[in-house]
Amino acid sequence: MWLRPDAITVWRHPEVRERLAWYRAVMLDEKPAKFRICKHVGVDEEPEAVRAMSESELWGLHDKLSREFKQVKARIEDGSLSLEELEKPRTSLLSLKVELAKRMLRACRFCVRRCGVNRAEGEKGFCGLGQEARVSTFFHHFGEEAPLLGGAGHPVGGSGTIFFTSCNLRCCFCQNYDISFYPENGVVVDARKLAAIEAELRREGAANINFVGGEPTPNLHVILGSMEYLELNVPMLWNSNMLCSEETMKLLVDVIDIWLPDFKFGNNECAERLTSGGIDYVGTVLKNHKVALENGDMIIRHLVMPSHIECCTKRVLDMIANELDKDRVLVNIMGQYRPMHYVARWPEKWPDIARRPSSQEMHETFEYARQLGIVFEPIS
Repeated sequence: MWLRPDAITVWRHPEVRERLAWYRAVMLDEKPAKFRICKHVGVDEEPEAVRAMSESELWGLHDKLSREFKQVKARIEDGSLSLEELEKPRTSLLSLKVELAKRMLRACRFCVRRCGVNRAEGEKGFCGLGQEARVSTFFHHFGEEAPLLGGAGHPVGGSGTIFFTSCNLRCCFCQNYDISFYPENGVVVDARKLAAIEAELRREGAANINFVGGEPTPNLHVILGSMEYLELNVPMLWNSNMLCSEETMKLLVDVIDIWLPDFKFGNNECAERLTSGGIDYVGTVLKNHKVALENGDMIIRHLVMPSHIECCTKRVLDMIANELDKDRVLVNIMGQYRPMHYVARWPEKWPDIARRPSSQEMHETFEYARQLGIVFEPIS
């Protein structure tokens, strides 16, 4: 096994320990993962009666139970309550989330594109998926941010990464284009199979379950469903472009322990030109980052692109510092951009990003982040 020393030393940094305190406690089995708490919050009505409700009634019940969940989680976090003191209800908040995701699939609005197609009947949305979820590969990933590999008393077993196919953003420089642009390059999994994958990864020492792709959002119904079958304790990690719809965020906030969101572009013009476009990228991503930060630990990823320091990188860092809470988040400023996919094939169409970022561009980015007081150096 390849051991990265920084997986151990990163936890000596006080800002990392403080800002990832909940995630660390779940990783070490000191606290129950949020999805497990969701199984103990609910109502004593039979599942059949709940499934007979209208969608608006289900959302009303969901929001009520979500507020109850937050109270229970706060008590578990401060040590005044343990999961063992709670009985499982007939219908849990988690099962309610699964039912709502199934309803949403009938007129899909998992992401901000809100296709509205009936994926439950096999119609394919912008993501290229019907009812199925497809997994390209899964493994113990040792290339993720150091706190995600283990350490702090947990074996360095890597991040239990599950790569889903399809994507709803489709960047012209995508490094995972083989699965992002071609959804069928994967194996169909249902909730039980996905839970078995998650359990295998955790039993083999994974520090977390890392839902990524491609993009995990189009697979929401199966991901939530897998948690109903999973009995092991493990932190759930959402590794996403954050084009989630408002409804999807409501379903996720009570089950995700740590967020690993991208924040690529600092303006909609660059996002429109370098992706499939058609959305309010900055507005959507910023709003979802705010919601996520209110409901879990967070490491924000920003990929530095050549020629986009002023228009994107500095604007993203400004938003992190001034519109999010720079005293609560960690930021990974990533310098590994390289021309891939369409940019590699037709560099003349995107000459601004047809090269690696220069050392001067990276130096300027790091200095700007330091001036803003952003904590990035322990994990970048």
